[in-house]
Amino acid sequence: LIIEDEKDLVDAVTLRLEANGYEVSASYDGQDGLDKARKENPDLIVLDLMIPKMDGYKVCGLLKLNEKYKKIPIIMFTARAQDSDIKMGQEVGADAYITKPFDSQVLLDKIKELIK
Repeated sequence: LIIEDEKDLVDAVTLRLEANGYEVSASYDGQDGLDKARKENPDLIVLDLMIPKMDGYKVCGLLKLNEKYKKIPIIMFTARAQDSDIKMGQEVGADAYITKPFDSQVLLDKIKELIK
């Protein structure tokens, strides 16, 4: 599941992931993304921080606090690369942190590492 509000970026990441055999669903805001995560129980979530309705920290925190969803790996996917942003991502339970602009191979490698 990709939760990201930049449609072009979602399309690019989706194409790359599907080319590598992954099924992808997308959401463009935090509330919808949270609802989709709860409904679909995805194998992994690629989550932007700065998204409408509910930011990525909140989405991640809510999923990680729930026994049913806390094992879903979450990759924070953001242009925010300050140490404080990364620390906050770790505090809410993110499993990885990838900054934009990004290398798609780094993203693929991280996904492979987290889905074992």
